[in-house]
Formats: sequence, structure tokens, C-alpha cells
Amino acid sequence: MAAVEEELEPQVSAAGDAADTVDAGPGVPLLLAGNRLSLDLHPWGCRRLLRLCAQRTPQLQEVEFLQLSGHEDPGLLEATLARVPENLPHLRSLVIKGGQHWDEQGACVRGSLTTLPASLSSLARLVHLDLSFNSLETLPACVTQMSGLDALLLSHNCLSELPATLGALSALTFLSATHNRLPALPPALGALRALQRLDLSENLLDTLPVEIGSLLSLEELNLASNRLQSLPASLAELRSLRFLVLHSNLLASVPAGLAHLPLLARLDLRDNQLRDVPPELLDAPFVRLQGNPLGEPLTDSCSPPGLPVAPEMPRLFLTSDFDSFLVTPHGCSVTLACGVRLQFPAGATPRSVTIRYRLWLPEPRLVPLGPHDSLLSGVLELQPHGVAFQQEVGLWLLFVPPKFQRCREVVVRTWSHDNWSDLETHLHEETPKRLWAHCQVPHFSWFLVVSRPVCNACLVPPEGTLLWSSGHPGVKVTFPPGATKEPRQVCMQVVRTVGRELRALLEEPEAAASPLLCLSQSGPSSFLRPVTVQLPLPPGVTGLSLDRARLHLLYRAPPAATWDDITAQVALELTHLYARFQVTHFSWYWLWYTTKACVGGLAQKAWQRLRLHRVNLIALQRRRDPEQVLLQCLPGNKVDATLRRLLERYRGPEPSDTVEMFEGEKFFAAFERGIDVDADRPDCVQGRVCFVFYSHLKNVKEVYVTTTLDRQAQAVRGQVSFYRGAVPEEVPEEAEAARLRKGADALWMATLPIKLPRLHRSEGPPQGAGLALAPLNLGDAETGFLTQSNLLNLAGRLGPDWPAVALHLGLSYQELQRIRHEFRSDLDGQIRHMLFSWAERQAGQPGAVGLLVQALEQSDRRDVAEEVRAILELGRHKYQDGIRRTSLAPRDLAPPGPCTPQTPEPAQA
Repeated sequence: MAAVEEELEPQVSAAGDAADTVDAGPGVPLLLAGNRLSLDLHPWGCRRLLRLCAQRTPQLQEVEFLQLSGHEDPGLLEATLARVPENLPHLRSLVIKGGQHWDEQGACVRGSLTTLPASLSSLARLVHLDLSFNSLETLPACVTQMSGLDALLLSHNCLSELPATLGALSALTFLSATHNRLPALPPALGALRALQRLDLSENLLDTLPVEIGSLLSLEELNLASNRLQSLPASLAELRSLRFLVLHSNLLASVPAGLAHLPLLARLDLRDNQLRDVPPELLDAPFVRLQGNPLGEPLTDSCSPPGLPVAPEMPRLFLTSDFDSFLVTPHGCSVTLACGVRLQFPAGATPRSVTIRYRLWLPEPRLVPLGPHDSLLSGVLELQPHGVAFQQEVGLWLLFVPPKFQRCREVVVRTWSHDNWSDLETHLHEETPKRLWAHCQVPHFSWFLVVSRPVCNACLVPPEGTLLWSSGHPGVKVTFPPGATKEPRQVCMQVVRTVGRELRALLEEPEAAASPLLCLSQSGPSSFLRPVTVQLPLPPGVTGLSLDRARLHLLYRAPPAATWDDITAQVALELTHLYARFQVTHFSWYWLWYTTKACVGGLAQKAWQRLRLHRVNLIALQRRRDPEQVLLQCLPGNKVDATLRRLLERYRGPEPSDTVEMFEGEKFFAAFERGIDVDADRPDCVQGRVCFVFYSHLKNVKEVYVTTTLDRQAQAVRGQVSFYRGAVPEEVPEEAEAARLRKGADALWMATLPIKLPRLHRSEGPPQGAGLALAPLNLGDAETGFLTQSNLLNLAGRLGPDWPAVALHLGLSYQELQRIRHEFRSDLDGQIRHMLFSWAERQAGQPGAVGLLVQALEQSDRRDVAEEVRAILELGRHKYQDGIRRTSLAPRDLAPPGPCTPQTPEPAQA
């Protein structure tokens, strides 16, 4: 900085001499009025200020408002600002704006300001900072250190992000960052509890952080002209909000809670993609809805939510009737019927390519999971496999986030180069209960979302390096120089252990264990020099007081299933808090403190307990139709809440006793004692309903049961039993014998009673009696039919959710009111009339079934949507089997088979 000032000194002196003609007195310019110094329109503004600083002009000490031009020379501007804190100590407002010059087209020219000197952070009295119309790409670090700032103006810059440290501006009441390039906001924005006005219009925002709901003082929020596709429900927590501007976005819906904000006087929703607005907002006088396709059905040209799409890029929304689409070299943005989103940039493909997709139900051969991984989504297959794109394609997968778990992360896993690998993944919130996993993919294959222990990785050079755990700072690995000749990739994962379970297993109150450490590497299996591993001592144990005879270092080398005690084979170096030892190859390590002598077998049991989930099994029958049975496997902490929600429509026995299951474990349900499954299902083998347990997915299925016994004579009292493993060739007809086999290898888990009530001769069909409708089918033979019987069953399952489904199907609010009035005392009649009147209008129309599935999902009835998909899948299989039996299908039209992790090369499209 001194060098810059020395270089500028002659220029400053000359400028001062040239400007003396406007001085009112010795060294005091006319532009200094009271406590305001306005130099933004003066041709020699920065140079004059430097001269005044050099002359130690006493009036500068009283200046509280300073205006400079952002069009000054960048070096001169930086040198001038560096002198401000020393010479203007009472400064309260600093304005450095561009925009005073115009180009040939009449547009404002940005100023040259790109940064601020760090010394400005010492302006303790500064409350107003205006940096508008400049060339800032990042917010200068000194700004977030100005703790007294009340107003910060950053509009018309080139900002691509706001720093997390922005939350330190606790006194900020006004923030403007319009006309920038912000794609997202930091969660730390929620820490600005004093903020009253926030203007983020004209940016690239596609999501908002849920923390925005913490701005309890916010009165005005402007998010116009962004790319928002959804809003967090936390917006409804802004109880002080008076003005909310959201026009010119891509919103498909808005939170219903906005209608209940007590002070809201203006809600601008013009020019969005709204098709569904809460009824409370439709007639509200303060809501503006012009330019929205309210009540219109979705078309291929509608904007898919969740993608930062350029205006000229083609956009597609596929219904469930389509499993392929065409991508041209111009690129496109696509939203699949299953909710997956894709963005193909221009030039991603050199020629037009047909992309096919399929969503597979998860099962072990399709889902590669590590010992401590959890599955969060289904399996998406995109074809053609392995064809490299010239530019990476954006992929968004929707999943329900698990509850916060320390030291875990969410990644997208894919099959690539003959093995499974994890992609760099970014998370975006759609709603508080649903997140997007976003990644960039170079080619297509199989994709799924997985939760795993945090993986810390590094490239070990021959010079050596240090690797430590981000979740457990005490876990470190030191690579000495010469440990490897060629650089190799090393990964570290740390798994937390539960002390109380270990003490219960060992029956020892003082037993403890360190976190479980997993180390893996690429390249040769061993290092050329020993590598030092540091683990924290077990909780409650210190190096000064421990009994070394009770300390055990355990080692496990996959695929071996045993843990070995290697304490005697290594030299343990103990400090007050840590244990260090040296190894030459990597595997699993675990430090135990116990009085037990032989701990290998106990460690194996403890490791299995770390991976087990405690679950309960339920079997409920629908109150209006006992032949409809809901089967579900639930984690123990979700049972009560789920039953409270289901018992309005279902009834049945108490849940089973607690059962322990591994992630990805197979089991099946067998109906016994005269009860059987009523119809063919893709997931039904020999009348047994197959399941795979995934702790974060809905392990629920609804089936219709029947009986060969005479229900007119008496009720049928049967049961459903749950067994581990795949369906064997022979399953015990009675669960009594299986119940007695409670050894370690017992297959039986639980048995729950099922009762089909007695039918009286006067009783008609349980559903649809007296319903005079013409035969009706939706769909076609190739994609699958929904018959009138299917629609009747569907109507019987909607219950009080039917109005939401109707609105998503495109029915108007007035039509819903008419149906409610016409069938005032008949809920079933309301549902059947709505569904069949809609189906009659859709008969023969393509995409009707897909629209129905989408409406069910948007209404949070994914259970019914999955059942519809199962019916369609079964119909497609039957159609294809019939075509193949009659030899009408060419060989290349046979459906592709699923990929398994063992396959060396995934199937080509």
C-alpha cells in the first residue's frame, strides 16, 4: 500500500493544485458541507481526499458521511480507502457507487471496485455501507467484521455467493443484493435476527434455506425474478412480514401457512407456474396471481421445478406413460414422472440421443451398501450406459432426509468403470422433509442416494502427509516420507459407538470402546514404511490411570468376519488422551477397555449390534374393507406416530414384539390358516409377499386377501407370519411350529392375527354397490391398464385426502364444492363420483394414468401411487409375456435386465 501511495503522490499533488480553484479556504473544498463530504461526482475525488488526508485537514475528523465514485482507478481507490479509518474516525455512512457513466447503448457502467482494504473493519461507528453498481465478485472480508452496520447495499454487482460470516452482522436491518448472480443463500442468513428489509430480486436463486424462517423481525422480503421452484414451509414463521414479493419465478406451489401471517398486506405471486394455490389465498385482496396457469393441466412445456434453467433451454415434464425422451445438441431440462430432474447443457451431446430411464425397487443385488451405510432412495437406471457426455449432466434425486446423525453424510452412488463409486454431492432443500441430492455425472448408469459415515480422503504423495477425521479431530493418520513411491488415494471413515450397549453386552459397567476406524486405500496393499495411527482412548479412560492389561486393540480385515486382538503384535504409545500405533496396511481398528480376556467374539457381536435396527411389524385391516391388509415394518421410534395416523382408517392387533434387522435384509409375509393373497403381484412369490428392509424407506405394502372357506357360515380367523430371508421352497403352513424354533437360525419373526368377518347372505359387494357406470379403462395394453375394479379399489383408499387429489387432477374448487354438496352425507360417494367423472373425461387420452400417479404423489399418498405403479408393471409384464409367447416381439425389444454389483459390465441399452 505504501508503494502505491508513493507512486500516486505526484499525481495527488498535481490534482490538489489543479483543484485549489474550488477551495473556499486553505485546503477545505466547497464539497465539504457540515459533516458530509461528497466526492462521487468530482473528477478528482480520490486524489483530493488523499491530499486532504496528507494536509491533516481538521474538518475531516468531523465527517460522518462520505461519498466516492466507483469509477476511479482501482489502485487509487484502494489507496484512498486505506487512509479513511485514520482520518475519518467518526464516519457513519460510506457510499462507493458506480453507475454514474453510461455506455453507447445507454446502460449504466459498473464501477471498478473489486475489494476493500482490511483496515476499513476498524470503522467502529459505520452503520451504512453502499457498494452498489460495482464489480464485486465476493464480499470483502472486512464487511462482515463491521458489527455495527445497520444497512448494507450490494445491488448491481457480480456476487456469486454470500459468505457464512454474514450472520455476524447482528445489527443489520436492511440488506439489498439485487441484480447479482447468487444461486443460493447461506444458512447463516437466519442469524440476522434484527433484519427488517431484505431485497434479493434479480438473482439466480433456485432454493431458499429453511433458516430464513428465523428472521423474526423481517417486514419486507423481495425475491422477484429468480428461479425459485419451491418455498420452505418456514416462511410461514415470519410473523412480522408485511410485504412478500415473489413474482417472475418458477413456483409451482406456495406454503399454505402464508395465508395465516397476521400482518401480511401484500403477496405478489404474478408470473409463476402456480397450478395449486391454498384456498385461503385465492380470494384474498392482498394477493396478486396474474400470469399463472391456475387449474391448467401440466404440459411438456411447463418449467420443471428445481433446475437453474436458461430461458432459451427446452424444458420437458414427462408423465408415467413415457420412459424415454430425446436430447439434442441444444440441451434441455427434464423432470421425470418419478420426480428425478436432469439438466443437459448445450453441447452435452454432439448429436440427438434418446435417453431411457427406469426406477427399480431397491433390493440387495441392486443396492451396494457398506456395513454402516443406509439407503435413502430407489434405484434409478439411465440409458444408454457408459456413453460419455461432452459436458457433465446435472442430476437431482429426491429423498427424505434422515434425522440428524453426527459424522454422517449423504452421497449419490453410481456404477462406473466396473465398480461402485460415490459422486460429489450437494444437498438442496425442497421442503423441510424432502431434500434434493444434486451431482454432475459424466455418463449414465445406475444411481441411488446413500447415507454413509463421513469419508475423509487425501492423496498421499511420496513426501508424506497427515490425514485426520473431520468429525473426530482426535483420529489421525500420519504418513512418513517414503511410505509410498507413487501417490495413492487413502480414505478414512469413523463410526461412533454406543457405550451403554457395549456395557450391557459385556455385563461390565466400566467397559468402554473408542470410535470404530475404517481405513482403505488404492494401489498396493502395504506401505513401504510404517504409518502411525492415532485413536482417542475409550471414554472415561486416561493414559495416566489406565490398566494396560485391560486395553485391547482389535483388528478386522474384510472379507473376514472375525475381529482379532493384535495388542501383543503392536507397540501402543499412550498419552493422556490418545493411543498411537504403527501399521503397514489398512483395515478396521477398534480400541477396547475391558476386563475380558478373549474379546474377539464379543467384538463381532458388538459390531453386529452397531448395524442392527430395532423394528416392529404391523398388520392392519381397512375398517371399510377388511379384505384390504396393510403390512409394514417400522423402526421402533416411528411406531406410535404411524399408528396414530393409520388407526382412523385401519384397525388390527398390537404391533409385534421388537425384532432386530440389518439394513437390506430380506424377509417375507405369509398368510396362513385359510387366508391367501387375492391377486398376482410382482412382489409376490407362491402367495408370499416379499420385503427388503431399508431403515429410511417406507417398508409398507397393501394387499387384498381372500379365503376358500365359507364366510357366510362364520368369520375366518387367520394370521400372517413374518419370516427372515427369501421365500424358501417350503414355508410352514402354521406358525406354531416355527414359533418353537427360537434358536440362532430361526426364520420366524412374528405372527399377527387376521380376521375376515362373516358375510350375511343379504350383503352385496363391499365396494361400489349400486354404482351404475359404464365399463371404463385408463391406459393401454402396452403401458398397463387401470380397470374399473382398480379404480373402485383406489376410491376406497383415498378417504379424506380426496379433495387434495382432485385439485391436483385439475378439478376446480367450485366443482369440489358441488360434489361435496351433492353427496353431503356420503364420503364414499364423493370420492367415487370425483374419480369416475374425471376418468370418463380422460378416457382415450394419453397420459391420464401418469397424471393420476402424479396427483397422488403431490397429495402425499405415495402408498397408493406405488400400488398403481405395481398394477401397471404387472400389466406390462403380462402384455410382454403374451407378445413373446406369440413370437411377435423382436429380440432387441426385450426389456433390459437389472444390473448387479457383480456384473463386470452393465447391460447396454
